[in-house]
This record gives sequence, C-alpha cells and structure tokens, in this order.
Amino acid sequence: MPGFKILFIGGASLELVTNMYKIPAEGEHVTDDGGVAYIPGGGASQAAVAAAKMGADSVLCANLGRDAHGQQLFSYYKEMGVNTSFVKADRELPSGFTLVIKESDAAPRRISYQGANVGLTQDAVIDAMESCPDAVYITFEVPFPTAVTAAKAARARGIPIFIDASPASKVYQLEDLPAVDVFVLDAEEAREYTGEWPMNSAAALRAALALTKRVECKYILIKQGARGSFLYDGKHYQMEAALRLDKAQDTSGVGDVFTSALALEYLRSSSDINTAVRYATAAAAISVTRIGTASSIPTDAEVMEVYNDYYTQQ
Repeated sequence: MPGFKILFIGGASLELVTNMYKIPAEGEHVTDDGGVAYIPGGGASQAAVAAAKMGADSVLCANLGRDAHGQQLFSYYKEMGVNTSFVKADRELPSGFTLVIKESDAAPRRISYQGANVGLTQDAVIDAMESCPDAVYITFEVPFPTAVTAAKAARARGIPIFIDASPASKVYQLEDLPAVDVFVLDAEEAREYTGEWPMNSAAALRAALALTKRVECKYILIKQGARGSFLYDGKHYQMEAALRLDKAQDTSGVGDVFTSALALEYLRSSSDINTAVRYATAAAAISVTRIGTASSIPTDAEVMEVYNDYYTQQ
C-alpha cells in the first residue's frame, strides 16, 4: 500500500566530488590520487529519493537541462522510485552542477552553478499540486518567488508545509511565506538569517526567536550536526542529541536524509513532532556510517530498529 505522498519542490543537480590532501595555492599545480566521483545532488531531489526509500510516495518537481547530466539524473530518480511526472527539461539552461572539494579532514567546500534550477517557474509548481500531495517539502534552491508560490498553494489546500531553508540568503523576504508547519535550517543558515551562531542552546534560542519575527510556523528546527538538533515551538525549546552508532564514514547528504525522514514521520505520526525528530535522528545516525548518497539512505525497517533500541524504553 502506498505511503503518504510528499511533493518535493527544489533543486536537482549533479555533483563532482573531489578528494585531495590540500587545496592548491594560486598558480600551483597539485597532483592527487584521492579520487573523484560524480554523484546526484540537490537538496529537494535527494530528499525525495531518501523519503521514497523510507516508504513515502515521493513526487519531485524540479528543472533539469537537456544534457547528459540531466538524462543521468532523470534516470536515477526513476530508478530510485521517485515520481518524475513534474520533472521538466529546460531548453536553454544546463543542468545544475556542484563542485565539492574535500580537503583531508576539513569540512567540504562547495561551489554551485544553479543552471536549470533557476528556470523552475511558478506555473510549474502550481501544476505539480495536481499530484494531490499530503504535504509539500520546499527548498530555496529555486527562485524565491517560486518557493513562496509553492508554499501559498499548499496553504490554500490545507496541507502541511516543510521548508528546508537552504541555501540561505539575507535577501530572501521570509515574511512573504505563509504559515508553515516546520521551518528547518542548519547552523550556518541560522547565522546567515539571524546573525546568531547557534552552537549552544542559548544562542540557538536567540536565533529561533529572531526567526519567529520573520516566519510564521509551528516549529523551528535547527540542525546542529554531531551535536544533534534544536526544536522550538514558540514557547518551549528542547535539544535532541545525535545518536552515534559507529564511526562516521561520510556526512554527504545526511541533512537531506534527516529532514525528509522528519517530514515523513511527521505525517505518519499525526503531527507528533517529537516522534518525527527522533525518527529523523535515527535515520541520520545510520546514514553517516555509510559511504555514498543513495547507498547511505536507510530503509524504514532499519530506522525503526534503531528507533526502538534507543527510544521505546524512554
């Protein structure tokens, strides 16, 4: 029996991941044997893939180029069980592309070329609502007015709205968004929007309070990486510690796994945000112990095993 249907609206791109022991200085030529890999990227599209693997009926609304990268990504989404009825091919713009530079143990550096993602129109997201989703999941990888239109269309239908506020920009008029259910961002994005670096509960609360002046939402959730997550409901806040199952192997895409798992379990648990956060925490804990993107996404059965081990006795 199909699960809840979630419409994912946002970015789709191909990533070139390079591993190197150091970044070359200006004019320097470095030879490295760290290896390179082409992998699917884009927050909304990867979240759609993750949710599909965990049991959702995932529908993706995104824009690709009419190029080899676009064909590769489109085939990948179909192979992973994502409904691609609203994935369009742009006649003028190339597919989105991201260069990911991994230098030794440093945090990855990313350079993104939006390409066809900027061509996703407001009409396209209105059309995608004809898929009759149970919820929408929107990222800011597309033009901000398109994201706002998608949120307003969902609000008019009375369905839950999940905002993954990435990538962040000070120019976004967050006040234009309608009331949303969950507004999700990471620490860097929180600092971009509010000026606060939320790496402890006091600073995270200040960031959340600043966001509530700009965004009407039931919950603000700040992802804090290995520390876990911070949840604020307008009156109270709580921290959810990250789970450590094994040595972390690869953090690529873990944020998308977390947020897609959160959205799916929020629907399945009748809007129980605490259950959703813990399910997402369990999913992320599994993901970081695996290498790759699609290969790191756990199934619902795997997540529930961890969830039951860590949370059902509490």
